[in-house]
Amino acid sequence: MHSLSGPRGLASSLTDRKSSANLRSCSSSRSKLSSHVVAANAPSQGSTAPVSREDLIEHLRSGCKTRDRWRIGTEHEKLGFNLADNTRMDYEQINSVFERLQSRFGGEPMVEAGLTIGVKLDGQSVTLEPGGQFELSGAPLTTLHQTCAEVNSHLYQSKTIGEELGIGFLGVGFDPKWSIEQIPIMPKDRYRLMKSYMPTVGTRGLDMMFRTCTIQVNLDFESEQDMIDKFRIGLALQPIAMALFANSPFVEGKPTGLLSTRGDVWTDVDAARTGNLPFVFQPDMSFEKYVDYAMDVPMYFVYRNGQYINALGQSWRDFMEGKLPALPGERPTMGDWENHLTTIFPDVRLKRFLEMRGADGGPWRRICALPALWVGLLYDDTALAAADDLTADWTVEDVTAMRDAVPAQGLKASVAGRPLMEVAREVVELSRSGLKARARLNSEGQDESVFLNTLDEVLAKRTTLADDMLALYHGRWSGSVEPVFEEYQY
Repeated sequence: MHSLSGPRGLASSLTDRKSSANLRSCSSSRSKLSSHVVAANAPSQGSTAPVSREDLIEHLRSGCKTRDRWRIGTEHEKLGFNLADNTRMDYEQINSVFERLQSRFGGEPMVEAGLTIGVKLDGQSVTLEPGGQFELSGAPLTTLHQTCAEVNSHLYQSKTIGEELGIGFLGVGFDPKWSIEQIPIMPKDRYRLMKSYMPTVGTRGLDMMFRTCTIQVNLDFESEQDMIDKFRIGLALQPIAMALFANSPFVEGKPTGLLSTRGDVWTDVDAARTGNLPFVFQPDMSFEKYVDYAMDVPMYFVYRNGQYINALGQSWRDFMEGKLPALPGERPTMGDWENHLTTIFPDVRLKRFLEMRGADGGPWRRICALPALWVGLLYDDTALAAADDLTADWTVEDVTAMRDAVPAQGLKASVAGRPLMEVAREVVELSRSGLKARARLNSEGQDESVFLNTLDEVLAKRTTLADDMLALYHGRWSGSVEPVFEEYQY
């Protein structure tokens, strides 16, 4: 069994990397600072120059930033539905929302194949997922106060426009009512390709595409070692976030027996591109190691001249040698690599930043709480080292067992012989200490730890949103999920 922190331990590496002599080199070119606002489904093209394996490694390495350039990029998805009958909104309705975001709030359209597939506004992007899930990819911001203000502004805009169109937006982790067949597919060739491929590699891929919603946060690193430290803690504690934010107990109008149906879905989507990546905990983890992993993930497509070319299941390594059946004789560009990285879905994903991807979607306070949890843990050295101490005796097998148990048991699960509820309390307190140490105050003198209050409530009650919904379902809702649409909409 493998220790989570490698041979030296995270606390040791945190001490070492305070000396620049001990930093693993990132890029000498600080001009290549990356933005968090890379709309998840907006394809890249860019330069037509072919890339080498070394270029791919350098691409990831170029994400390293000095601490004064660290930012917080928060994303969340929500279900749009018709207020008249709770059916999911279709593309025409979403396009109407996009049009109003442009005309009323000054958004700039994102167009693909003649169709608007998103809107850019103030460093943010608003896009659509396969089943019309409405996603905000937030701007890279310096404080959680800014993040929550951004979320409030976006929800105000969405709700105002939605009321005019008879549309509501629901904050949950999984569609509580509708079957896949009843959900419109969005008009993107990428999604059509994925829809045909998913059933060949797992049983829950279409559920993931059409019925799930998440909240995630994108965070920076200053060096290769810093990336590794944060990656390991992110993977180790991701099931804790999943438990705290569990909010998806229904499918097609009935309880599933799970608290995070979304979390369970991800266990059988496509083993080649999902999971908790045990190699990250190996002593030789590096940017190079992640590139080798990503090159072994089967491809979905190549984007050329506004068209998605079907490369389903084909090999990136063949592409590097000019032997891709979909494009014989051609070699990949950096845009192809950026697109390929978006088709990999582990619980923590590396691009030129790290994405924490384990939480269910939820109400607006949860959208502020999720980035708060991770910023407190990962943007303060003392909190990060304490998180390593907390997980020092865990093995990869312990984390895998916890990840497997959490969708059904939530905070009643355990890890390495300890109750998860007890560990979650420690994790939230570590995050709080990190946020207080950051000392980023709002106009009322409050630090960012105020955004953890909603998690304090979960821990005090010892129940998740999913537990609360199930109690309502068996009580006041009289066995119906219809009240979810009224009581849990934004």
